[in-house]
Amino acid sequence: MAANKEFIVRKKKSLSDRLSVSKNQPELNIWDELEKLRWHIIRSLAVISAAGIIFFCYQKWLFTNVVFAPAEPGFITYRLSCAASKLMGAGELACLEPPVFSRLAIGFGEPFIISIQVSFLAGLLATFPYLLLEIGSFIKPFIPEGQRKSVTDVVGACSLLFFTGVAFGYYLLAPVSISWLMGFTVSGVENTPTLSSYINYMLIFTLPMGLIFQVPVICYFLARLGLLSAEDMRTYRRHAIVGILLAAGIITPTVDGLTQILVAFPLYLLFEASIFIVAKGRRAYETES
Repeated sequence: MAANKEFIVRKKKSLSDRLSVSKNQPELNIWDELEKLRWHIIRSLAVISAAGIIFFCYQKWLFTNVVFAPAEPGFITYRLSCAASKLMGAGELACLEPPVFSRLAIGFGEPFIISIQVSFLAGLLATFPYLLLEIGSFIKPFIPEGQRKSVTDVVGACSLLFFTGVAFGYYLLAPVSISWLMGFTVSGVENTPTLSSYINYMLIFTLPMGLIFQVPVICYFLARLGLLSAEDMRTYRRHAIVGILLAAGIITPTVDGLTQILVAFPLYLLFEASIFIVAKGRRAYETES
């Protein structure tokens, strides 16, 4: 009987000790975290709105020098393609030249509405690194203290890859696609795209490539979780090449193999770079485990 009482006393003491320890530890208050998240969202929306207003004030420059530039014959991609074609002795065979076409606004107030949409979309793209910083600031308290310094590196890498992908789509995919799509005609049909359709296609050519170029970062995190290794990627390299060629064929609307290779080559380099990144992430995972 005495032994049972002693056991109960020890059990109660142990429970009280655990409670005292838990009281000394900082508790996670979901309402405080939601309040922090709310302010992160408010700051992000404020920065995007400010950038969008600035772009809207200069919307004439934005449309002339950025949005409509890939459809103009003097765009740098067309000039470089013609210079490369002449340098290879092919004359103007591989020279890209977009047909002259106008864009049609058919909706009531469509130019004004689209100007607002494009301005704020440009503001979103321009402030993308800041948005990542806000996300990193929110999740940093949930990351082990020794790994918090890597958040800034991840933000920098994601921003660089995003802008690289957008530039790839803007300077390569958009001119090639515009040149081919607008050059494809049907007898008796005049190809005059609407302003909204042109903006939508420009968005399709650029934004998805910025997301696709995040693959190395995704692979790195998979390696840190022990779900992916460099050996796996080397083993399935041939499968990846086939997938890259298929993706390039889907992305590019042209039927010539040269354009498909121009798109597939950077994607393949991205895959090879991911192998080295995954190897580094895998070593970190094995060291921690």
